[in-house]
Amino acid sequence: MQLATRIERRTGNSGWIDVVWTFGLGATGVIGALLPFGDGPLGRRLFVAVLVAAWALRLGLHIAGRTKGISDDPRYARMKRDWGPEAPVRLARLLQFQALASTPLAIGMILAAHNPAALGQAQDALGLAIFLVGIVGGAIADRQLRAFASSGRGGVCDTGLWALSRHPNYFFEAVLWCAYAVIASAMDYPIGWLAWLAPASITLLLVRVSGIPPLEEHMLAKHGAAYRDYQSRTSAFIPLPPKGAMP
Repeated sequence: MQLATRIERRTGNSGWIDVVWTFGLGATGVIGALLPFGDGPLGRRLFVAVLVAAWALRLGLHIAGRTKGISDDPRYARMKRDWGPEAPVRLARLLQFQALASTPLAIGMILAAHNPAALGQAQDALGLAIFLVGIVGGAIADRQLRAFASSGRGGVCDTGLWALSRHPNYFFEAVLWCAYAVIASAMDYPIGWLAWLAPASITLLLVRVSGIPPLEEHMLAKHGAAYRDYQSRTSAFIPLPPKGAMP
């Protein structure tokens, strides 16, 4: 995150922060999974490393592609405007907080990789299924939003998954992190249950800190009444039928 701070100051584009965060956390997870400590069998360590790499590549490349087309991320841009002259220092502190808050995510990946059970347990299959739901759901949500933006229609995207949740990409991201916790959980591996801190932490960050709150402020400032109407009928996080929709 110190590297992200330097890149943001050099380019002025805070969108690169999330790119660095994603690839940095992905690299941490892959290295932590592959290191031969503990009792995790090689097959399991490779399995988790592949999941981590797939997540980091999918999300990191998506954010990088989006960042190349903008001058600044609206969430961080609003913070910088509000902070005024103190923005560089306060943003640097925020990124260090994000690094600290990301520690449970890295721990969750590493605990999943070093579960001593042989690969092929029931929780491995369930974890893989949850991971696929999360990564595919997030990719679909991102593609739907990108298609809406490129259509030139303007306004608020409220089609597809975005009709069921104002932030379906965030929801599926939280779902994905449950996969590592499921893979790590075993009665004879008590430390593995700490991996549940990973989905809890990412959900807290997305719902209460760096995800939904600043993005909602930006969308309200940009779209006004149209976005308030969208808020009134659409779930903020968990995909649900719109309020007032016919059964």
